[in-house]
Amino acid sequence: QVQLVESGGGLVQAGGSLRLSCAASGSIASINDMGWYRQAPGKQRDLVARITVGGSTNYADSVKGRFTISRDNAKNTVYLQMNSLKPEDTAVYYCAVPLVDGTAWGQGTQVTVSS
Repeated sequence: QVQLVESGGGLVQAGGSLRLSCAASGSIASINDMGWYRQAPGKQRDLVARITVGGSTNYADSVKGRFTISRDNAKNTVYLQMNSLKPEDTAVYYCAVPLVDGTAWGQGTQVTVSS
């Protein structure tokens, strides 16, 4: 099993920045890709960004140029640097790790961007 613990959410004004962190523990040898998803009220959970163990990344079109995903394999941690935040970025952000037998999810961290 893999356990994921997120931190770094909060309330920020539009145009501001936040950095999310997600620390993995447990069966970390099974981890390859790591990603961030978000879910706004009444909407589905969508991929924000994903990073491979080798560092290749991909982003949702809505965050390209503003968000940066990175990881520290030695610390089993993935980060999401969010700049130029917009009110439409408001959501619960979840860390996710795809595994052979399913996906491990973190508990989520709230990000609220005020206008």
